[in-house]
Amino acid sequence: MARENFNDLQAFLIVAREGSFTRAAAQLGVSQSALSHAIRGLEARLGVRLLTRTTRSVSPTVAGERLMQTVGPRFEEIEAELAALSELRDKPAGTIRITAAEHAASYVLWPKLSTFLQGYPDIAIEINTDYRLTDIVAQRYDAGVRLGDQVEKDMIAVRIAPDLRMAAVGAPDYFSKRPPPRMPHDLAAHSCINLRLATLGGLYAWEFEKDGYAIKARVEGQWIFNGSQHIVRAALAGFGVAYVPEDMVLQHIAEGRLQPVLQDWWPTFPGYHLYYPSRRQASPAFALMVDALRYQGE
Repeated sequence: MARENFNDLQAFLIVAREGSFTRAAAQLGVSQSALSHAIRGLEARLGVRLLTRTTRSVSPTVAGERLMQTVGPRFEEIEAELAALSELRDKPAGTIRITAAEHAASYVLWPKLSTFLQGYPDIAIEINTDYRLTDIVAQRYDAGVRLGDQVEKDMIAVRIAPDLRMAAVGAPDYFSKRPPPRMPHDLAAHSCINLRLATLGGLYAWEFEKDGYAIKARVEGQWIFNGSQHIVRAALAGFGVAYVPEDMVLQHIAEGRLQPVLQDWWPTFPGYHLYYPSRRQASPAFALMVDALRYQGE
């Protein structure tokens, strides 16, 4: 049966159940003549009479009765499922996929979303940590997280963190063997712990700024990682100078495990933003997550 004829089949079931074209037409919101025409068309296509019509009543034929018993319950199941889907539309549920760098995942997403999810057991969050500037549309992510100056113009961007300040640090034991750097170019005489960025295909050049003057330092050392957590670990172990987001090392600095250097050169970057396609129709779960992540200021 052609798909467009399912409406006629549903019309038959309502007429047979009501035993009246008048009541069925009122229920369907159509005229009696249009309803009668639809039923005659259905009977013609099936090649059997489905209803016995008299001036006082309408009742199903043997074929009509069989159709009611076999197809009727299935239509009821379909209607029930459609109603359930309609309820889901307004219920916070489903899986949200996010791509973010390791630091953003650990220091922004995890603290906020771990609390958020406790109130919404039907929502699941999948986070993929990656330093590449991932195409979230092509890779089928719901959203991504980047620093504010890295978000593409055709995306909706929601600020989720304060400005990010970078820090250069090393263990006191390391600096006991050589003088701390006083200028960025002094790093050439130090063992530095590098970060490899997949997007650039090379090592990250450390960025410094002072009084409007910016400089990028290419550094060398024994260790190269693709994640900041390992860089901090290597610095704590005395392998050299690390360049990481300040909030990753504040406690280590306060407790004397790491020593800050070049502080007047530490740059600040626009904070992390959650971004997603402007054409995306946000689900209730996604909208709630965005509100949970939204940065409220100091």
